[in-house]
Amino acid sequence: MADDLGAAGLRFERDGAIGWCIIDRPAARNALTPAMYFGIKRAVYLVNRDPDLAALIITGTGDVFAPGGDLGGRSEPGDSFPSDLGSTDILPFLTVRDSRAPVISAVNGICQAGGLLIAMLSDIAVASDRATFRVPELLRGIPDATYASVLPAHVGLAAARDLLLSARRFDAAEALRLGVISRVVPHDQLREAALQAAREVLQTAPLARMHVKRMLNERYGLIDYQTMMWALEQSPEPREGMRAFMEKRAPEWVPRELGGGGPL
Repeated sequence: MADDLGAAGLRFERDGAIGWCIIDRPAARNALTPAMYFGIKRAVYLVNRDPDLAALIITGTGDVFAPGGDLGGRSEPGDSFPSDLGSTDILPFLTVRDSRAPVISAVNGICQAGGLLIAMLSDIAVASDRATFRVPELLRGIPDATYASVLPAHVGLAAARDLLLSARRFDAAEALRLGVISRVVPHDQLREAALQAAREVLQTAPLARMHVKRMLNERYGLIDYQTMMWALEQSPEPREGMRAFMEKRAPEWVPRELGGGGPL
């Protein structure tokens, strides 16, 4: 089927000229499988290639937008993506950023890790006033190259250090103040606010908009995936971070008096 994104945890719906990519994997709290990550990429391609579609809105279900990748390594029956792709080729972040068709994120709830990157790299991120945010990669031992490039461009170096190195949670009001997202609305107005954002962007000239987006995206600078992939393959920290998460405990690198014995 043309609108099949190849991932059981994603749905694609059409609303006139607007396509909706809905993250819907409630049993795993919308944790993204590799097929779901690639499915979001497919959704962007679909909207850019289909003459009946003009923009894409990405949203979640329940009280979760997206918490990032499924650290348990689980997948769902029916998940599919090309087997010859490298790890970074599966990820949708740069595809979202570079899309000629406008991409809007409607952040309905918990938004962190890869989910927050999707929101930040959308053209406009509209968040519910109930949404919460976090950049938890260093809690898992992952030196995330995309965040190291993207976050300082959005919030400045001091705030990027704070959010990355502390991995603390923050609410929608702070996310708006820092520049992580661009709009906050009452929760029950989120859908209409996302549609309104898409309508507003679609008023602008597409070729001129493409050039402006290219110039804006140059501000992100180099994304050092080489260092990130080396750490994922060679460092013991990502493996310990994943084990600690699955075992619901603090990683071994946390001083005993600070870990409290619980998960981070």
